[in-house]
Amino acid sequence: MATSAIFTSGVGRLALGAVVLSALTLVPAHAAGDLGRASGGQKPTVVLVHGAFADGSSWNGVVQRLQQDGYPVVTPPNTLRGIPQDSTYLNSLLKTIKGPIVLVGHSYGGEVISQAASGLGNVKALVYVNAIMPDKGESFASLSAKFPAAPLTKALRQVPFRNGDGTTGTDLYIQPDELHATFAQDLPRQQAAVMASMQRPIAQSAFTDKLTAAAWRDTPVYVLVGTHDRAINPSLERYEAKRAHARKTVEINSSHVSLLSQPQAVTDLIVTAAHDSVHQ
Repeated sequence: MATSAIFTSGVGRLALGAVVLSALTLVPAHAAGDLGRASGGQKPTVVLVHGAFADGSSWNGVVQRLQQDGYPVVTPPNTLRGIPQDSTYLNSLLKTIKGPIVLVGHSYGGEVISQAASGLGNVKALVYVNAIMPDKGESFASLSAKFPAAPLTKALRQVPFRNGDGTTGTDLYIQPDELHATFAQDLPRQQAAVMASMQRPIAQSAFTDKLTAAAWRDTPVYVLVGTHDRAINPSLERYEAKRAHARKTVEINSSHVSLLSQPQAVTDLIVTAAHDSVHQ
């Protein structure tokens, strides 16, 4: 079952690994809009959407590189409550950003960007990093059933929760002693242990939510496949790229958390998408 999650390393809270790291690298939407009012060769705004078990600081290594290259960057929170809520929230944020946007999603974030970008003409490219890309009417559960299940599916723990209005649900966590082997095997064990202790859960219902729109059908797509991804079957990632007629597909020797283990490769693909969006 895939669930994204990415985490950062560093010291103290800045080094939060995959899960919920606390320092979101966030440029206010209005500022990003001003910087990203790109036409005539100016750089588009890059919006980075994290996946399950993580928060925006999982993109820190990518954000630093993009900012050094002069790109305005926004890294919004993904509430991990399901496609209807998460995509609606992101869509509302995207509407506040002026100028062209390159929209990037990791793992579950791929589902969210696919629906959130529908109908937004200023989203010029979609970049999927170890991501889930259902079509309209598909859920992750139905899409992933086309391929053998990834090892992560056997490492998830269910935890019930109750909302303030009395409704209930079930959250999914990665079992701490399984996170390194099934999710982040190319990171140091100590970093994976920190990630496990700080992970943000995702609502189980998110994996059966069906998309009502798939922006990748009419927006240029770029895909990064982690060939040793144990959270999403790499064969599924390749299938998605082919089905979406991706303009560029990059395969790298990484786990599910390529954002952390190989941030330069991830950044390079985003920059390619941004460059193409300006010169298309």
